[in-house]
Amino acid sequence: MSTRPRHPDKDIEAALCHAEENGWRVIKSQGGQAHPWGRIFCILENRDGCRMSISSTPRSTTNHAKRILKTVSKCPH
Repeated sequence: MSTRPRHPDKDIEAALCHAEENGWRVIKSQGGQAHPWGRIFCILENRDGCRMSISSTPRSTTNHAKRILKTVSKCPH
């Protein structure tokens, strides 16, 4: 179990847990209620690594969760 704050949406939180299980880092944004909830980064820790912004209030939470899963699965690193 990670010590990071949980995302308020269950589908997105499940996708973030999947990303962490595959070695991705989940970083919560600093500050109050910013629109970007955080970012995820693949295991390649330089400028060439894959990354994605995680929205706090996406238009479709299901599609955003699917996009997270797709980004993780397509990562060549």
